[in-house]
Amino acid sequence: MARRVSAVLAAMALVMLGAGAGPAAADSGGSVHRSDAMRTMPGGARIDTSYFTAGDSGKKRPAVLLTHGFGGSKADVRPQAEKLARHGYAVLTWSARSFGKSTGKIGLNDPKGEVADVSHLIDWLATRPEVRLDSKGDPRVGVTGASYGGAVSLLAAGYDKRVDAIAPQITYWNLADALFPNNVFKKLWAGIFFTSGSADIGARPSATGIGCGRFEKKLCDMYQRVAVKGKPDAAARELLEERSPSAVGDRIKVPTFIAQGQTDSLFPLGQADAMAKRIKANGAPVDVDWIAGGHDGGDMEVDRVSERVTHWFDRYLKKDTSVDTGPAFRVSRTGGVDSTDGAARLRGADGSSYPGLTGTAPGRADRGTGGDGEGTGARRSKAPGQEGRADTDSAGQGDRSDAGDGSGEQAFRLPRSTETFSNPPGGAPPAISSVPGVGGAAQLANAGLGLSIDFPGQFARFETKPLTKGLRVTGTPTTRVRVSSTTGEAVLFAKVYDVSADGKQQTLPSQLVSPVRVDGAKQGKDVDITLPAVDHQVQKGHRLRLVLSATDLGYASPAEPATYTVTPVTALHVPTAPGVTTAAASLPSWVWMLPAAAAVVALALLVVARRRTAAPPADPDLAEVPLRITGLSKRYARSADRYAVRDLSFEVGKGQVLGLLGPNGAGKTTTLRMLMGLITPDAGEIRVFGHAIRPGAPVLSRVGSFVEGAGFLPHLTGRANLDLYWQATGRPAEDAHIEEALEIAGLGDALGRAVRTYSQGMRQRLAIAQAMLGLPDLLILDEPTNGLDPPQIREMREVMIRYAEGGRTVIVSSHLLAEVEQSCTHLVVMDRGQLVQAGPVAEIIGSGDTVFVGLATDTPDVLADRTGELPGVASAVATDGGLLLRLDGITTQELLPELVKLDLPVTSVGPHRRLEDAFLHLIGADA
Repeated sequence: MARRVSAVLAAMALVMLGAGAGPAAADSGGSVHRSDAMRTMPGGARIDTSYFTAGDSGKKRPAVLLTHGFGGSKADVRPQAEKLARHGYAVLTWSARSFGKSTGKIGLNDPKGEVADVSHLIDWLATRPEVRLDSKGDPRVGVTGASYGGAVSLLAAGYDKRVDAIAPQITYWNLADALFPNNVFKKLWAGIFFTSGSADIGARPSATGIGCGRFEKKLCDMYQRVAVKGKPDAAARELLEERSPSAVGDRIKVPTFIAQGQTDSLFPLGQADAMAKRIKANGAPVDVDWIAGGHDGGDMEVDRVSERVTHWFDRYLKKDTSVDTGPAFRVSRTGGVDSTDGAARLRGADGSSYPGLTGTAPGRADRGTGGDGEGTGARRSKAPGQEGRADTDSAGQGDRSDAGDGSGEQAFRLPRSTETFSNPPGGAPPAISSVPGVGGAAQLANAGLGLSIDFPGQFARFETKPLTKGLRVTGTPTTRVRVSSTTGEAVLFAKVYDVSADGKQQTLPSQLVSPVRVDGAKQGKDVDITLPAVDHQVQKGHRLRLVLSATDLGYASPAEPATYTVTPVTALHVPTAPGVTTAAASLPSWVWMLPAAAAVVALALLVVARRRTAAPPADPDLAEVPLRITGLSKRYARSADRYAVRDLSFEVGKGQVLGLLGPNGAGKTTTLRMLMGLITPDAGEIRVFGHAIRPGAPVLSRVGSFVEGAGFLPHLTGRANLDLYWQATGRPAEDAHIEEALEIAGLGDALGRAVRTYSQGMRQRLAIAQAMLGLPDLLILDEPTNGLDPPQIREMREVMIRYAEGGRTVIVSSHLLAEVEQSCTHLVVMDRGQLVQAGPVAEIIGSGDTVFVGLATDTPDVLADRTGELPGVASAVATDGGLLLRLDGITTQELLPELVKLDLPVTSVGPHRRLEDAFLHLIGADA
């Protein structure tokens, strides 16, 4: 579990300035220079750093401090650092204390530890001749990071006045509120972090307990105390609060761009709401972006967010007033169909101001959010009789919108019935809302396939009447209930489901719940409930279902059994944001543009026809060769000497599964798009089965592709989508071979269900099936395993292998090197647009300088020194079953006689390298 969470959090770091950091025209270009150094901090901790620059060394530039998420290291953000350097920044990355090669203890961003480290790094930046200074010792500097790194960016701005702009992502404002919301212990998330950080890497567990490992002892003791009690105490809250950005919130007065995840049960939207309001109150510019993903998985929108972060720094570090930093508020919404290709896509909704979470209009009293969006046990009470004033609509729907301010609220009547339920002994079995770290769960929920389970007898539920019109919930719904408990104490987990018109399907938006602790409830107590902050569309005819459960998997419940009684006191008040709108296409323009569009289309068809006739004749010698690329080049837009692909040549044979490998920016996707005729190369030639590729070339009918995602109509079944796609090709139905494609893809009974109910893995397999329609001789797949879990990845591997077994050819681009090693027969490795190496997988893996010598002895260590002294052997290390030798000037063939001369009991000699090692060696990256 610890490794899985570390991987998830490392992936979160990709949100920060990932692929495509800003417009190419603004890049300074050129190679990136990197220098690594271990820097000693006061107190002795050693921090591993990397410094990146590009372009003219004499040109002054702003600096950016860039760091990683919990469990990661500076290596996670190296690609982003290089892109920022090319964009005209001096970039300093580092591994936080106890991560990567850095020493010291984990202090959860201790002001005297990790935060002080940032100030010392700023001191160093101030000494660099290429860094722009605002005054002596004060460099122009921005800080960005995700999760753990996002918090340190906020804290740095609060503690060091030299910070000029920040861009925190998916992070916390008050860590105590995040881990102990409303005084309820978020045990699973807390356990994941504290147990993974408490174990020394490579050390054996202590015989006396888990120990403190890499954590500061006071943090470790605090966690163990709270975990045993199942309830936080005042000292625990105080410790986490003093290390939270909220502790210095009044000092953060720099321009701040906030990107927070909607699918995030660790740091929900309420955390971003609190930081936005506080920093804006300080007078600083603040933009807020609710992205689709989060710590619970989903689309992290890397490209879009990276562009916003880069523009933010361009505006406030480079002082470029021409830069558009985007809307003050943006939220990513699912649903809707792109009219150009029928694909269901994320759509952005913008607002000219941030609406907050409560739908409260200016001038009205704030109703309170509890600070973290996960519920609150204290809100201002209303006067008697006020609570029912919006419950007058005959359909159970009232409107309290305030026109013109971009915020509003609607109220929905709940039945005033009383329900009784139990807290089981030990709080088990618990209800399930989300499982921390399981990516995609929230997306399944929004498709009606979520993991939510409420056990009978452990919850109360109250439903509204069917909605008379659709409703977009944006913010935190609220209500008030009366609670009594046989023990006087209650812990409730509140959630609002979207229930279908027939009542058979319920959706828990983003899989989120709000915990609420109630004390002094033996005689009954009125409690204000703030539900999770979400952005969710409820269809007309659906109902809202308020559920109050006694247990939840992610949280600690009282161990003592108890009986709870709950009665709604007020309506369910639902916030809306009518001022936040999705831009729609201007339909009238199509009317007057039709004649001009028709003329343009006719001209394009004429040009394409001419280009087809001008295509070179087919080469009969290549009629059986699926693909040959010769001298292929493609420049970046508006650039004469910067290439996405340059002088690329390779050939692919029948029956091969070829892996196209390379780091981000290597030119893989550009190559595939040229291969599909989607873009035109600047130089070189692509031939498929001997035919030159041009846009619309007839030979492309022998090519199937899955490049940059596939679009489906979500309301149609999988089979209907495939049928519709094939009809659009205009080819005979019998040529589709749909049954054969479906058998290879292995979709089974899912073909009869609507695509909106598909998991990510099922959507990927449907996309592969679509690419295989007609059983094309050449199948091209770009990142086919994105978003899949390990079992789904294994199935996708088998799909590719089965497809190639029939003599067809598969080209797959992927970042999963272990999968490529298992599924591909051949490789093409690219870096910076150029070919590095091509050939069979076995040859590329076996071409390294490390070999394994198997020995028939139980004591290989006694032979290591003798072997290491051989000419041409750089080093020899004993390992299980033999020796690992690093060769320097001698081949494997030349080595064997030398080993025999030493009278070693040799049983085998062979390469000892994984594809990952070979790949990193080929591209010159750090292993």
